[in-house]
Amino acid sequence: MSDVSLLVAARLSSALGEPDARASVTFLGTDRIEVLRFQGEGDLVRYATLGMSAQPMTDPTAAVTDPVRGPRAELVLSVRAGLADTDKVFRPLAVLAASPQVEGVVVAPGASLGLGEPLWPGAPFESVLVAASGGLVEDLELGEPMDPVRFLPLLPMTANEAAWKRVHGAAALEERWLARGTDLRDPLRGSVSLAD
Repeated sequence: MSDVSLLVAARLSSALGEPDARASVTFLGTDRIEVLRFQGEGDLVRYATLGMSAQPMTDPTAAVTDPVRGPRAELVLSVRAGLADTDKVFRPLAVLAASPQVEGVVVAPGASLGLGEPLWPGAPFESVLVAASGGLVEDLELGEPMDPVRFLPLLPMTANEAAWKRVHGAAALEERWLARGTDLRDPLRGSVSLAD
């Protein structure tokens, strides 16, 4: 495990407690990605990636990649436990976390990440909206010249919401969720009303 990943694991434990389950996935040509499960307060369960931030994300159009500088992130998903088989989300989360290495994408707030399959069996979500960091787990400052590690919340989107977001933007979708009182942690929720 890299020095960055050790620091990330410590930050996750200090913010969320000790993980009660973990799984690791390695994709051809990528570093190992782990997904950790934490029991949250009440009926919440949280899943966080570990290993995505070991290397900085690089713009796929850049002529030269910098092995030190560049944005770093881990992904955090919070859902209500006991309503769906959300523990099957380990591999899909690892796939999303590996996307910077596999597809050369830079994962940032406002981005959509798609899987092409449900997040877990029977889930009405095949994609997620990446939200801004700084809430649940504070950014992890690394020594100069490295960028901090940002812990980006993932908000599951239905197909209709993902299509609406492509037209109207991430901020408009988040405003609609807020205005309608949408429980984004409900693993069985339906699509928010998108009619004006």
